[in-house]
Amino acid sequence: MAALLRSARLLKCLPSGLLQTKATVRNGPPLGRLYSGGVGVTGTRVCPAQLVPGPHGAHRCLWPCAGTRHYAVIPEQHGLATDESSLGMRSRQTQQFDWALSKLDSSVRRTGRVTKTQLMRIFHDICRTGYPSGNQALLLLRSCGSLLPEVPLAERSQLARCIWDKLKQLGASYDASHYNALVKVHLQNEFMFSPTEFLAEMEAAGVQPNRVTYQRLIAAYCNEGDIEGASTILGFMKSKDFPITEAVFNSLVTGHARANDMESAESILTVMKTSGIEPGPDTYVALLIGYAEKGDMEKISQTLKVVESTDTSLMDRDLMQVVCSLAKAGYHQHVPSIVDRMRHERGYVPDAMNLCLGLITQGQEDTAFSVLKTFPTLQQENGDQNNLGNFFLRHCVNMNLPAEKLVGYCQELLDSNFHTAPLQFTLYCCLEAKNTATAVELMKIKKDQGQPIRPHFFWPLLTQHVKSHNTAGVIEVMKGMQELNVPVDVETMSNYVLPAFPSLAVARDMFKETGCSLASAGLLSAEVRSEASSGNLNRVLAMLSDESFPALDLSNFRSSLICGFRTSDDVGTMAKITDLLYRDARFAQGAASSSEGVSYLLYNLIDSTSDAVVQAQEEKLRQYFHQLKSMDIVIPSSIYRGIRNLLDNYHVPELIKDVLALQHGKDTLNSVGSNRTYGLGLEKKLAELKAEGKPVGSTLKQLILSLCSEEKLDVALELKSRHTTDMVPGGYAALIHLCCRHDNVDEALNLKRELSLHDPSVTLDSTKYVALIKVLVKNGRLEEAVDLLKEMKEKDVSFLDTAMTQLFHAINVAALKGDVAAVRKLQDTIFTLGLAKPTANLCSPLITAYLVSKDLSGAVDATMECQKQYGHLPRIHDVICDLVENGDTELLQKAMDFVSQERGEMTMLYNLFFAFMQTGRHREARKIIETPGLRARAGRLQWYAEKCINANQMESLESVVEMTSKLFECDRDEMYHYLLRLCKNTNNWRKAEATWTKMQEENVIPRERTLRLLADILKSNGQEVPFEVPEVWYEQEAAPLTQVESKVTAGRHSTEADTVSDLQLRLLTLCKKRKAKEAYSLLKNLDRKDVALGPTHYSAVIRALLAEGCLEDAMVVKEIACGQIPQFKLSDVANSLLIITLAKRNLTKDGLDTFKTMLQAGQVPSRLAVTRLAQSLGTNGDVDGIQEVVALMTRLGNPHNQPATMFVNNTALAHIKNGDLDSAVEALEALYMQCDERPRYASMSYVFRMVLEEKNNAALDKLSAMAERMANQFAVYGPAADLFLQLLDVDMVDEAKFMLERCNAVADQRAAMVSYVSRQSRKPGQAGKIKALMRVLPDFAEKETMYAYLMKSYGMDNDLASAKALHVQMQTEGVEADELCLKRLAKLYKDAGETVPFTEPQESFTFYAEKLKGKFDKSQSDNAVVE
Repeated sequence: MAALLRSARLLKCLPSGLLQTKATVRNGPPLGRLYSGGVGVTGTRVCPAQLVPGPHGAHRCLWPCAGTRHYAVIPEQHGLATDESSLGMRSRQTQQFDWALSKLDSSVRRTGRVTKTQLMRIFHDICRTGYPSGNQALLLLRSCGSLLPEVPLAERSQLARCIWDKLKQLGASYDASHYNALVKVHLQNEFMFSPTEFLAEMEAAGVQPNRVTYQRLIAAYCNEGDIEGASTILGFMKSKDFPITEAVFNSLVTGHARANDMESAESILTVMKTSGIEPGPDTYVALLIGYAEKGDMEKISQTLKVVESTDTSLMDRDLMQVVCSLAKAGYHQHVPSIVDRMRHERGYVPDAMNLCLGLITQGQEDTAFSVLKTFPTLQQENGDQNNLGNFFLRHCVNMNLPAEKLVGYCQELLDSNFHTAPLQFTLYCCLEAKNTATAVELMKIKKDQGQPIRPHFFWPLLTQHVKSHNTAGVIEVMKGMQELNVPVDVETMSNYVLPAFPSLAVARDMFKETGCSLASAGLLSAEVRSEASSGNLNRVLAMLSDESFPALDLSNFRSSLICGFRTSDDVGTMAKITDLLYRDARFAQGAASSSEGVSYLLYNLIDSTSDAVVQAQEEKLRQYFHQLKSMDIVIPSSIYRGIRNLLDNYHVPELIKDVLALQHGKDTLNSVGSNRTYGLGLEKKLAELKAEGKPVGSTLKQLILSLCSEEKLDVALELKSRHTTDMVPGGYAALIHLCCRHDNVDEALNLKRELSLHDPSVTLDSTKYVALIKVLVKNGRLEEAVDLLKEMKEKDVSFLDTAMTQLFHAINVAALKGDVAAVRKLQDTIFTLGLAKPTANLCSPLITAYLVSKDLSGAVDATMECQKQYGHLPRIHDVICDLVENGDTELLQKAMDFVSQERGEMTMLYNLFFAFMQTGRHREARKIIETPGLRARAGRLQWYAEKCINANQMESLESVVEMTSKLFECDRDEMYHYLLRLCKNTNNWRKAEATWTKMQEENVIPRERTLRLLADILKSNGQEVPFEVPEVWYEQEAAPLTQVESKVTAGRHSTEADTVSDLQLRLLTLCKKRKAKEAYSLLKNLDRKDVALGPTHYSAVIRALLAEGCLEDAMVVKEIACGQIPQFKLSDVANSLLIITLAKRNLTKDGLDTFKTMLQAGQVPSRLAVTRLAQSLGTNGDVDGIQEVVALMTRLGNPHNQPATMFVNNTALAHIKNGDLDSAVEALEALYMQCDERPRYASMSYVFRMVLEEKNNAALDKLSAMAERMANQFAVYGPAADLFLQLLDVDMVDEAKFMLERCNAVADQRAAMVSYVSRQSRKPGQAGKIKALMRVLPDFAEKETMYAYLMKSYGMDNDLASAKALHVQMQTEGVEADELCLKRLAKLYKDAGETVPFTEPQESFTFYAEKLKGKFDKSQSDNAVVE
């Protein structure tokens, strides 16, 4: 981080720079510091992008580590499918390409390169499906250049031409960007071609060359030293009024150098300055490479000194190009002097790795090794110290370097303590590459050195022979193992030898003929597996009983033995084998004891067998368990419980007692049931008028609440004064809050004192206390506010979330006055008493107070104090901006040093960068963002970009996009997307078109959303779109995709296949039994062992994990499945579960993407998935997302008959979340005011419930007014009824009564009331809510129905006492109990052991439920009595 610190210290040298906004003299931004061309390519000076200034220099824009997200693109879909098969192909291609794309993206980010294998896999997939898109073609072409440092240049050129021709043959549409990419790849690969012929080819194809094309063709001429040809192209550019940029001059430097005219090359720099363009890093690099090709170290040193005297600085990767040029020109002796100048900046290791790989590929392995030795020893590619050079050794092996040279490199790495076992790793690489000859040579050397040779060393060599069933090759490798005295162990024999032979007998015969040992443990183990699988248990018993049989853990053949047990009827032999395994320690190598191994054998025997088979073999298993009992075999209680549960699930309870006899002790299986009793006291009845001598407290409270809602403070206080003795705490609390809102602090305190005298036990909630504190602070009564805080601590008042926000505003009242002392006193009191934890929000008022009072020194000190005491840096951005604005460099340096010390240099630099940008000091901001080693922070960049978009600050946003062009790991598509969004907002199509040109010059591969946004801008302004617009999935016809899964045949000849079958069955069984975690562990174990699984197994595990909410584990399984089965895709059920899980985790964007992917694949999400997604979008305020879901479901034909109400309700919630209450009300009113088109079962219950849960009083007031208006003016009672019932549901009974008084017609909404009671009766513990509704509506016409549901609720709670009382009440009131009600009551009597005092109805519950349904109107059938 020394470079970062040095950059920070530059501030001390720039006191005047902070006050200047003078622009640079360059016509483009400074070239980025991240070279993106292959350092092993001499044409670095003439790479096409080098011809573009600023962010478009060739040396940086293509370097994989430059942070450009080369592969962050969703493959576009071209053209309309003409049949279902082509649509299916496209869908499968998209899925496979997305998966491969993520692999490539990960490779580029991690290593800065891709492999030929990865690239060819994608290419072949696209060729196989036959539907290449323009974006896919562009990606493949650009990957054929410097991103393949491990591939020779000629092979890369051949690969590029192959891809170009094949994709063109398949119908890919090429535009200028494709031709530009092809030129660039030719330059990177040093492929000689004719620029004039290339232009002719473009003209023949009807493609118009653009500025990028001409610039790259100039580079092509200059690369060959053809200045005359470059001048011709330069004339074309001038005739078309294309600007002559820095990159063009850089190419001319290269051209003159290649023409052996270094004097002219040097003069180009003078011409540049004359033209107003300052030479940038790429210019100096081009000049240095020219000197390097001549071996002129003196000129190189002079040029480097000149660079050091300017504002320009060269990064390590720039010097690497010079190293490469020296090596290729044969001046190896000068390489160390350049390497010594490297500063080992962040990212040095991956850049140097690419340099080494390129040098090895081009035959310069000795130079590569000298560079390798400069690597920092603490930054290894695999994270382990002293394992430096793995990549180097591997590539040397791949390039077929002789064994002697490899051994020399290994010895030097070992002697230098760079690698702990280089020779062993090199041997591994040889085995991996199937390089048998070199591998054998290295094994001999290892053995001569006294190092051990292990059996697994030979597995890679055996694998290739096993795959081709080359038995002779297997025998040859086994002979080699014998020569080296390496035994063929169990795993080697079972997995890498025997599968090559058609049968075990053939293998034994060949072993005998060739002299291989027949007594190895591996062969014997394989024989046991074979005999057990075939059911020959007598042979198994004989083999295991032989004392000469070697020690072999039971786990090696347990699955095969279980298979034999299932197919055999010889119970006696089964028991004898089990007894032998139980008592012989030879078979307990991996278990704690032999008895434990047998216990798991018994459990797996039942677990891996289907319920049908267990039921069919019940008698055989009973005899087997009896014989085990007679042999004194016992199992642990835990195993017994597992087997018991399995047998119970298989509906074979009779076997449980036989297994019970095998356990150590007998468990008590009694379960103690507990019946909950609910002592529900009678509540006070509705108060009568005071004149009648009855209490009026409840009515008085309702009236006060009404006056408070109307903000009538005087009337409310007068009412209180007339009925002081009848006041209740709730009335006082409402009045106190109203006084605080009206800034009547004295009256609020008086009311609080009255409340304390009236009922000392009552305590105000935190929101009322904070409201009082705020009004006291506002009126300068600080001491009284502090006293209230202390009182809150004494009374243990807990802070609600809403109160925490109010507390911030209360403190901020003093801050906005600049009263630092008051803010400090309040904060100290709050934090000292522990009323709230210090947060950045609560700490920020102190900084605000200093900023308001213009005390920047105090603000800095206060910020530092907050960080030291509480770990927060409140308002640091605003503090830095003020310091920059005032030009206080000394104080700014102090603040930056502190931030750097506490949060790191990266955070400090970003804070400084954004401060300079906000204050308009772009020159200083550029110096910060170009700090070597600085990485992109997506969140910080997004924050500033959104800030610019909201303020329409095009110049500032454009500057940020330009400055971050070479920022490490910066998502360039994302940055340009921000810029295009602003172009869209301002309808500036010219700026959008210029942005597209810059993206091409920077070689950014855009995502589909970026292309569609740009196309929309251009089309809306009547401009031609210069590329093919990717179609979105819903613009295409849906095509059903069918996936045929192969089934496993019953007859198997391979013992290994039987084992795999058992494991697969075990996996599905665990999923079926909802043991998702166990299934996940088993699957990972199978994947490590390369056990083949089908799509069904992966899908089952994913569904099981998602059903339990294990999202991360499910995604791991999906990655494993995609790696094994490229065409794998999630099923409808799995995708629906994924959407539900994402929605529950509030990952709405991912949920919406999954939803779109499902529809694109021809799948239909479940009704619950759509509902949960809409609810999640509503909760997050994503109105556009909900509308998109509505549009997509409408196009799909709404297969689940999803009610429009659900979408409208969630849209309203989204508006409420965004604070747009008017839009929410409009959406809901439109739903209910559709007259005849009104949805039959429209309901706002969900909206009201969410608003009440979030305690959003403003929204509740707005919605309540809407509901009452619709009821009183339009006779639409649904919303009012919904609100009334929701108030009851949250125990706001008084508010529900008050609403009933305002809307009497709510009481007549029979359907709504009965539906509510029906829902409550299905859940335990809800009888109180049903009774509350009956008390509020004592005259409800459907008393018989209400009592029936209340009886059902008592039945759910098993509350016989309340049920008895209800029956008596019904008899007293003359309400006849229906048969279903009596049936429920009778059941309660019998469950309690009491005699039923009436004649019990004899039919079933279902019979009487169906009978009652017929009595109700069909429109209410869904809300009828349901058992």
